[in-house]
Amino acid sequence: MTSAAQLRKTARSLPETTEDGGAFTVGGAVFAALVDKQVTLWLPASEVDELLAAHPTAARDSGGVRVPLADIDGRQLNHWVWRAWLAHAPEHLARTATAAVAGESGDLPRAIGRPATRALGNAGITTLDQVAAMTEAELLALHGMGPKAVRILRDTLAETGRSLAG
Repeated sequence: MTSAAQLRKTARSLPETTEDGGAFTVGGAVFAALVDKQVTLWLPASEVDELLAAHPTAARDSGGVRVPLADIDGRQLNHWVWRAWLAHAPEHLARTATAAVAGESGDLPRAIGRPATRALGNAGITTLDQVAAMTEAELLALHGMGPKAVRILRDTLAETGRSLAG
């Protein structure tokens, strides 16, 4: 089970996402919406079928698929929101975000993990020099970035004589 707050946090963490009345958009296209404790995701047809197969309470809805938030866990929600965003994001955003997920992350240490790497990539951060310009609070505010990843980044910066801002 997940919550509206988690949906909002996940959707808002994606680059250039805006929210208006429960609808989340990127590049002017709606990719997710929250209505009556249900999320509607606009996905490619093959992914709609996959989501419908994975969740018996999911239903087709105006070109997308609607799932009660109570019937999807947080990890699954994150995955499907990401896929919906990716299907609607402008090409340059999708390419940058996909590169971050694929591990094309400049000189960032792999030890921070995929969620933290994706969080940084979604924020357009792919190098340790860019990380050094951020504060610990800014890093922790990124969805997917945890204390362990921040510690690893701090230690990696220290090895090269650098530190986080502030």
